[in-house]
Amino acid sequence: MLSVIIPAYNEEKCVKIAYDKISAILKENAIEGEFIFVDDGSRDETFKMITELSEEKGNVTGLHFSRNFGKESAISAGLASATGDCAVVIDADLQHPPEKIAEMYRLWEKGAEIVEGLKSERGRESRMKGLGAKIFYSVISRMAGFDMANSSDFKLLDRKVIDVINKMPERGFFRAISYWVGYNKGTVYYDVAERVDGESKWSTKGLFKYALSNITSYSTAPMQIVTFLGFVMLAISVIFGVWALIDKIIGRALEGMTTVIIITIFIGSIIMISLGIIGYYIARIYEEIKGRPKYIVSSTVKSVRK
Repeated sequence: MLSVIIPAYNEEKCVKIAYDKISAILKENAIEGEFIFVDDGSRDETFKMITELSEEKGNVTGLHFSRNFGKESAISAGLASATGDCAVVIDADLQHPPEKIAEMYRLWEKGAEIVEGLKSERGRESRMKGLGAKIFYSVISRMAGFDMANSSDFKLLDRKVIDVINKMPERGFFRAISYWVGYNKGTVYYDVAERVDGESKWSTKGLFKYALSNITSYSTAPMQIVTFLGFVMLAISVIFGVWALIDKIIGRALEGMTTVIIITIFIGSIIMISLGIIGYYIARIYEEIKGRPKYIVSSTVKSVRK
């Protein structure tokens, strides 16, 4: 059986459309499936729509978070609730084309334990978002040691992979974790489709925070920037030290205060940047050691099998 995990945040108009389209594709390809909708603390009628679906259909489970915990937590909750032999994660807005689910499933039947959905075309988005995405994936690919360009949350995972990910306690970046765990991989390419309804819930600020959080949660490479900046300051100090020594030997004083002020401001900036990076990691450590759950499910609905 295939578990279809659908995270949703303020997607009241997409829930039933997503179910109908995906259900039709599963039926057409003779794939038995269950649907797990995870309402990430929506402020609209998303969970009401999920509840109605669970009452009408025989294969729908709905989880409702007590507040917005984020997409990564929604995916974690879906994987924890999945009972299928494999599971696919797909967005409620259907920008991940559901037609590709059957192709992913066939690759799984042939032995692929993780089937990655890779974007061959990103769809309509602003140049700024496109540039930001390119920079983000370039940075995290270098840090992680494997190519994550054009990756997405659109993946199919075998049961053994699901079990491994469910045992991982940290708040990880789902796209990176699915690469990190290894296993036999297959690939499906897709073009990002238009949303079936509404607009993206991601703001520029939200995307920036998401990128920063995922980079720091998956890699300690930014910490090395502090060491690098320390060596930069050492090199600059040596240069200015030699310069000042030569001036003293030849009897020429270093003129004015401008140089001193510039150096002081520069050193102060480096120190503040370094403290900021260290402080951010300390904050991440603090969040982890508190041991709070990744999410809180306030309501659950489940279809009665017909």
